[in-house]
Amino acid sequence: MPKNAKILVCDDDETLCYLLKEQLIEEGYSVDTVYDGKFAIEAIKSKNYDLLLLDLNMREVSGEEVLKFVKEYGSILQTVILSSQSEMRKAIDCIKNGAYDYITKPYSFEDLILTVNRAVEHRELLVTTQLLSKEVNKKHSGNIIGQSKAIQRVLNLSMKAAQSDSNILIEGETGTGKELFAEYIHKQSNRKDKPFVVINCASLPDQLIESELFGHERGAFTDAKSTKQGLVEIAHGGTLFLDEIGELSLSLQPKLLRFLENGEYRRIGGVTNLTSDVRVIGATNRNLLEEADNKNFRKDLLFRLNVITITIPPLRDRKDDILILAQFFLESKSSVRSPKRLSPEASEILENYNFTGNVRELEHIIERAIIFAESDTIRIDDLNLPTPRLRKSSGNSVDIPGEIISMEELEKWHIANILNANRWDRMQTATQLGISPKTLYTKIKKYEIKQN
Repeated sequence: MPKNAKILVCDDDETLCYLLKEQLIEEGYSVDTVYDGKFAIEAIKSKNYDLLLLDLNMREVSGEEVLKFVKEYGSILQTVILSSQSEMRKAIDCIKNGAYDYITKPYSFEDLILTVNRAVEHRELLVTTQLLSKEVNKKHSGNIIGQSKAIQRVLNLSMKAAQSDSNILIEGETGTGKELFAEYIHKQSNRKDKPFVVINCASLPDQLIESELFGHERGAFTDAKSTKQGLVEIAHGGTLFLDEIGELSLSLQPKLLRFLENGEYRRIGGVTNLTSDVRVIGATNRNLLEEADNKNFRKDLLFRLNVITITIPPLRDRKDDILILAQFFLESKSSVRSPKRLSPEASEILENYNFTGNVRELEHIIERAIIFAESDTIRIDDLNLPTPRLRKSSGNSVDIPGEIISMEELEKWHIANILNANRWDRMQTATQLGISPKTLYTKIKKYEIKQN
C-alpha cells in the first residue's frame, strides 16, 4: 500500500461513512468524508485525493454526475462505486465511464480493503506512466561515477541535504550532471518512493511552463479542451526538479515564490487555491546572485530556493574521474559484451583535454568513437577531438599551448615521447600504444623520428 494515500468517502449514509473512515484509518489511510455529490466535487477541486469511494444515489448531485466531473476534470483520481445489488447495472456502466471498480453493499471488510489497495496502487502506476511519457532524459539513473576528492565532497553534501526537506539550488556548468545529482538527492531522501518530476525552464514559453507547472482549467485558453493537472500536483509527496531555473521569466517568478512559501497554487483559469507537498530542487549554470543584482532574478525567490546550495565541479577540476567515466561510457554504450578499449595515447589525450562541455561532452566523444573505431581499440583519430593548440619546438618533442598543429604532428609527438620514455624499447612502446611492432616501425619511418 502506498504511504500517506488520501481517500475521500462520499455517501449520504453518515453511519456508513463513519464506519468506512474508521476502518480505512486503521489500515493507514488518510480519510475525509462528505455526504453529497456537490460536496465531493468541491473537495476534489481543493485537495489532492488518491481514491474516491462514491455512492450512486444521493439527494442533490448523484454519484454518476460526480464521476462525470472527475472524468472531465482530467484527474487520475481513482473511483470505486458503492452500490446495492439493485444498482449493479448502473455500477457496471460507471466502470465503462471511468470508475476503477465497484463494491456491493453490504460489503465484506476483506473485499473492501483488497479493492481499495488495488485502486490506490493502480493510481501510483498511472502516475509513473505519466512521468515516463514526459521523457525526462534519465539515461544513467542513479549512477554518479567518480572517485576524485572534488566529487566525493559533493556526494557527501548531497547525502546530508537529502535528509532534510529544504529547497536546494544546484549550481554548475552545462553538462556537469546537475539533474543526476538532483535525482540522487531524491533517491536518498524520505520521498524516494514518490515521483521525481523534471521540467526544463528554458525549453518552453511562459504560458506553457505555467501550464506544465500548475495545470489549467478547461477553457482557460483556446486549446484547453479539458482540465489538466500540473507537475506540482503529479509530484505531490515527491520532488520537483526545475532545470535552468535562471531562465524563468520575471512574470512567473512570483507564482513560483508563492508556491515555495506555502505550497499553494492555482491552475490557469482557476479560482480555487490548491496545495501540494513537494520538495523543490532548482538548477542553474548562471550566477543567480549577479542576476538578482541585475534585476533579472528576484532576490526573495533566490533566498527561498537556495536554503542549501550545491556546486558541481567542472570535469577539468576532477581529472581523476575522466578515465573512470570514459570506461563507464564504453561499457554502457557498447552493443557487444566486450566493450572497446582506449589505447594508451587516446587515454592520455582524454586526461589532458579541457572538456568545455564537461561530462556530457566526454559521453558524446566516447559514443562517437565507439561508432567510428575500426578495431576493438579506440585510437586518437577515433576520438575526433578538436586539434589542440600546441607549440612546436626543436627535435621530436612538442611543448604546450601555441600555434595549431595537425593530427599527424600530434601523433609524431606522442610516439616520440613514448619511445623516449621507454628508452627506445620498441616492443614495450608498441604494447603501450596498442599497435604492432611493425606498425610502430612504419610510423617511425614515416615521421622520421630519430633517437635523441
